[in-house]
Amino acid sequence: MKKNINFFAIIIVFLTFCSKLPAKDNFFLLPEQNEQALKTILKSFDQSKKTIKIAIYNFTHKKIAKKLKNVAKKGINIEIILDEHSSETKKDKSMIGYLAKYKNITMYQLKGKLSKSKKYYGKMHMKVAIIDNKTVIFGSANWSYSAFSNNYELLYITKDYAIAKKMSKYFDRLKKRAKVYK
Repeated sequence: MKKNINFFAIIIVFLTFCSKLPAKDNFFLLPEQNEQALKTILKSFDQSKKTIKIAIYNFTHKKIAKKLKNVAKKGINIEIILDEHSSETKKDKSMIGYLAKYKNITMYQLKGKLSKSKKYYGKMHMKVAIIDNKTVIFGSANWSYSAFSNNYELLYITKDYAIAKKMSKYFDRLKKRAKVYK
């Protein structure tokens, strides 16, 4: 009974939060809203005017990759940072090699920070896209078919200027630590 009460309390807080979202923001729960979320992401890419910056742990979703390829062909500059380990171990499914060959797309790999024990590296575990330094897409979902079809994930899209500016600056700092994929 206590678990049910806690769950309902979380739902009430969540719904209260969602009811106060600015009209320009979108919030999706996956997999239930996967088609709507994917459609909104692809539309956001189509509406870009100059740049798309992406930091994503795992990127295997071909439909998203094809949209980015087509947007790059229109002259939009796209930069994508992937986790070094994820993009290497899942190389057969990763979109890194597919996208790296196109003009206006630069792929990077980033290793997480070295642990204090110096025994392992962390992960570049972000899942974020910044479009024209105005729109930010973020959440728990990697850009994989599993994330959109099977997993319980969330995806948030905002046009909040302060968030976009802060995230863009952070992306640029990550990019300085990353190495270009060749």
